Amino acid sequence: MPQATDLTATIVPALCYRDPMAMFHWLEAAFGFEPSLLITNVDGTLGHSQMAHGNGMIIGGSEWSADHKSPATLDGKNTQTDHVHLDEDLAAHCERARAAGATIIAEPEVQFYGARTYRARDAEGHIWIFSQAEQDILPEDWNMHGGMTQKTWPST
Repeated sequence: MPQATDLTATIVPALCYRDPMAMFHWLEAAFGFEPSLLITNVDGTLGHSQMAHGNGMIIGGSEWSADHKSPATLDGKNTQTDHVHLDEDLAAHCERARAAGATIIAEPEVQFYGARTYRARDAEGHIWIFSQAEQDILPEDWNMHGGMTQKTWPST
C-alpha cells in the first residue's frame, strides 16, 4: 500500500469537497479507501488528505480557489470520473457503498470489454466507477460486443 510520502503513481486524482473531513471518513466507510495522510489546519479543518486503495492513491481537500470546486457547488457537474479496479467481490462493494449512502447510478453489469462495473455518486456528487475483471475479451473483439471499432498503438 502506498505510504503518505510514497507518490510513485504517475497520476493521482485530487478531489475537492465542501466538507472534506466528512468525505475523508465517508470514502473510507463507503468505498474502502485507507487513510494514509491527514493534515489539519489550525482550526481543525482538513487541509490535505491522502488515501490508498490497493496500489492507487487519491488526494482530497477543500474547495480552495474559483477553479477547484466540488460538484456539489457546480450543480452536480463533473469534469472527470474516478475509476477504481477491484480484486474483491464487486457486488459486495456496491452494497457497502449503497449502505453508506452512495447513489448507485449504474448497477453492476458486465461491459463489452469484459469488466463488470458499477457507477456511484458520492455525497458531494463525484462519480466513481468500480470494476472487476470478469471476462477476458481482447480489444480486437470489442466491436462484436459494443459495435465499436478500435485502434491500438503501436500500429503493426
